[in-house]
Amino acid sequence: MTLSYDLYWSFRSPYSYMIVPRLMTLEAEYDVVCEVRPVYPLAVRTPEFFETRDPLWTPYFMRDVFREAAFLGLPFRWPRPDPVQQAPGVGYRMEQPYIHRLTHLGVAAVERGRGLPFLREASHTIWSGEVDNWHEGDHLARAAERAGLDYAEMSAAVDADPARFAAVVEKNQVDQRAAGHWGVPMMSFNDEPFFGQDRFDQMKWRMEQAGLARKA
Repeated sequence: MTLSYDLYWSFRSPYSYMIVPRLMTLEAEYDVVCEVRPVYPLAVRTPEFFETRDPLWTPYFMRDVFREAAFLGLPFRWPRPDPVQQAPGVGYRMEQPYIHRLTHLGVAAVERGRGLPFLREASHTIWSGEVDNWHEGDHLARAAERAGLDYAEMSAAVDADPARFAAVVEKNQVDQRAAGHWGVPMMSFNDEPFFGQDRFDQMKWRMEQAGLARKA
């Protein structure tokens, strides 16, 4: 029996980047399917969260993401540029061309049956530190190609109807809260939410209880 789970995921989340290799290995080795549900990051959905956070939040977060990447053996650097823009006096409350388009490209990849591979390749391009200006040149096009996608075709689709893709993302966000949490990455399996990349093992444990089987 093929198991399935929903993955709520953001291109601006370093922890989302960190969990994807394990999810791809899970799908390669076991009879399970990941239903990718791209969402906008918290900074875009709920900018007031960052305006009222405790002053200890940022220094701990920045320490933890670099530590966790090193622990997992993943290359990591804060993206240049940040997928979410901010400015003095307005914070994140401004136009966000990068993250909206990235998220819509994620939806397009899902619709073409290559959601998880695109998350892997695009997030590696953005977060690994291997390139600057990931949004320029052919960086994303090459990531899409590695994921088995035609970047020109999917990019044209996203640009032609941004409202439709935004509606898909908005539905994902509503469904995410209904599933039990608002943060990313979040997996939902058998109506049970697993928030955070550090909940991967618990989700797999639940799947094993439900009959998770290795592929032949």
